[in-house]
This record gives sequence, C-alpha cells and structure tokens, in this order.
Amino acid sequence: MKLYGIPNCNTVKKARDWLAEQNIEIAFHDFKKKGLDAATAQNWLDQVGREDLINRKGLTWRGLPDEEKQKVKDDASALSLMLGKNSVIKRPLLEKDGKLICIGFDQAAYEKIFESKDQS
Repeated sequence: MKLYGIPNCNTVKKARDWLAEQNIEIAFHDFKKKGLDAATAQNWLDQVGREDLINRKGLTWRGLPDEEKQKVKDDASALSLMLGKNSVIKRPLLEKDGKLICIGFDQAAYEKIFESKDQS
C-alpha cells in the first residue's frame, strides 16, 4: 500500500497523522521530491477519470491561466497537466496493488479500509 501526496498539504498531514496514531505504516510517495510517472497517472485516470483527480479548488488550479485550464478537455490533456504540475492532483491518494482505494482523507473511509487487518 502506498500514500501519494505532498508533505506540506494539510489533508495529507491529516491522513499521515491518522495513520501514525493507528500505528499503520505505509510507504509515502512525495510528488514534489519523487515526481510522478506517466504510467501511474494514466492508471489513475483509467480508474477514476480526470474530474476526480484534478483539484479545481486548489491554489495550483486557480493560479493557472484560463487558456491552460480550458485545454484540459480529455484524459491526454489532463495527464499532461498532472505530470507538469503535480500539485494540481487531489491528495492524498491511497493506492494498493495499483488500485486507487481512496482520494482525499476521510477518517470514516480510512477506518473502514483499515478495520479488518493490519496493512503495514
């Protein structure tokens, strides 16, 4: 299992804090330091689509010029944006065996995901 995000993101901090409080160890992939490969981003797009992955409420999206925002009309353009400006991706993303389990942090969802077994 792996958690993707940016360490200084408040929502990522909440997720990581919750996991630590539950003594659940999960590998963390920092977009800023490690980047994001096209295959992983495309896999996510195939699973949930660009509307669920692109954070249109975040500072990165709001800071984009209108022309750039209007170019995001399909998965190929979304992929290009996600790879070029990975801060535009909603986070954190919880992934297991290549499958997205949760986007964002919702304590109830995490409790359900981790209730039945130790995932460390």
